Amino acid sequence: EEQKHGDNQTQEKKKKKKKKNKKKKTADGKEVEEDDDDEADEESKQETSNQKLSYSRFQDNSRFRLLGSWAEGPTKQTNPPTIPIDKQFPKKDYPVGEISEYFNENRKRISAEELRERDKLLEHQIQCLRKAAECHRQVRKYAQSYIQPGMKLIDICDRLEEMNRRLVEANGLDAGIAFPTGCSINHVAAHYTPNTGDNTVLNYDDVCKIDFGTQVDGRIVDCAFTVAFNPKYDKLLEAVKDSTNTGLKAAGIDVRLCDIGEAIQEVMESYEIELNGKTHQVKCVRNLNGHSIGPVSYTHLRAHETGRNLVCRLLLEKKKK
Repeated sequence: EEQKHGDNQTQEKKKKKKKKNKKKKTADGKEVEEDDDDEADEESKQETSNQKLSYSRFQDNSRFRLLGSWAEGPTKQTNPPTIPIDKQFPKKDYPVGEISEYFNENRKRISAEELRERDKLLEHQIQCLRKAAECHRQVRKYAQSYIQPGMKLIDICDRLEEMNRRLVEANGLDAGIAFPTGCSINHVAAHYTPNTGDNTVLNYDDVCKIDFGTQVDGRIVDCAFTVAFNPKYDKLLEAVKDSTNTGLKAAGIDVRLCDIGEAIQEVMESYEIELNGKTHQVKCVRNLNGHSIGPVSYTHLRAHETGRNLVCRLLLEKKKK
């Protein structure tokens, strides 16, 4: 019995040595013992996380036609992504992106102190948009790493949406996907989402439009890209890329939407494509128009109306009641 008692005391001493409590002074000058174990766990987790970091944003997208590879650059993400956006930017200093300055009579919004203060009221919305944009960017890169011919559309969408929710840390209507992922093939211009049981497969000769969104506090970031593997569609992709860049150049504060659309259409319809020995003029889709992209609304959801989208609309109706 005495031997057992001695062994127990020895084990307790070892535990105390491992614990290594340290004292920390509080604001009122009192000393409080702080356990080192939690800090050690955090450091261990951080070391494990650092080992997984890729430290390079480069990604080869050469299997896609004219989509372009991801350029080298700093990253705080693993490969594949595992770290939520807020864990990468704990101070909420999300990437700023491009700034479009005010011009003409609207320059007073920069020079007038009262108007500058009023614009600061939008800081929360801007921060939400920047967080959503960074999440969208990382999910987009991830999706382009696995999409290939032979995959079911439903599998493409499910993997993309799962990653979207994980990185933005989905929480009901406070953060999550903005709408079900659009996965439109060939003659389907936009806003098609495969439902459960849809076994449609992406093939080598298909042209597929991937359209998905991320929302934070109702603020939506929406972006799409075109997937094609066959070089015969290169002229079509060139037309879309050129007209998209033209629209970005034409866009700005107080620019009329009809002027942006006109610039896009002029460039788009200047292209021709030859398919099966016949030359076709590239044209804009006449009845495919834009829609508002304000806080999550019925307008935006109805624009992306699909079977799975019904769930989003019902959630909004429930919240409204």
